[in-house]
Amino acid sequence: MTEILSYTACRRSSQMFIAVIFFHVSEYFLAAFIHGKSSVTLKSLLISKHYLLVMVFSLLEYLIEVTFFPELKEYWVISDLGLVLVVVGEIIRKTAIITAGKSFTHMIRVRPDERHQLVTHGIYKFIHHPGYCGFLIWSVGTQIMLCNPLSTIGFAVVVWKFFNSRIPYEEYFLRQFFGMQYAEYAQQVGSGVPFVN
Repeated sequence: MTEILSYTACRRSSQMFIAVIFFHVSEYFLAAFIHGKSSVTLKSLLISKHYLLVMVFSLLEYLIEVTFFPELKEYWVISDLGLVLVVVGEIIRKTAIITAGKSFTHMIRVRPDERHQLVTHGIYKFIHHPGYCGFLIWSVGTQIMLCNPLSTIGFAVVVWKFFNSRIPYEEYFLRQFFGMQYAEYAQQVGSGVPFVN
């Protein structure tokens, strides 16, 4: 039981706690700053029942493995790689939000809005869904940082499946709003999510 209080366990769990809190609080404050506090809801924190469920599973996996298989948690190079992925994913996502400004929302727009513009500069010049790309990298990175093999695979699959269904739905509306301009842009720039065009 002392493994739960070990240096490794405390460092990893505190890194995870800080990463999750920073991600969600910064999402909320960026949304409030860009769209105005009155336009922001708890959905801007991006916390859902499914998200809480996978986070609880991740925590359970971590606690079980650190208690019964503490040697699995001693791979510092792997954990540090996960930390790098968390930071890179965070930077990509927040850069996307700031670059898109009022054109970035947490909910897919299904009606035209005069504030909504097609953003193709900055990070969008290289990735046409950098927010999704950043979240995928961040979420998988959190599990690599914890040295959670099951949750690493689980997060990669679940997040990829989510974006595999969300991106085509969103792109349907983007093609409706921006026509050929969006079609050409999407053909030239990759989505940022592997195997999702």
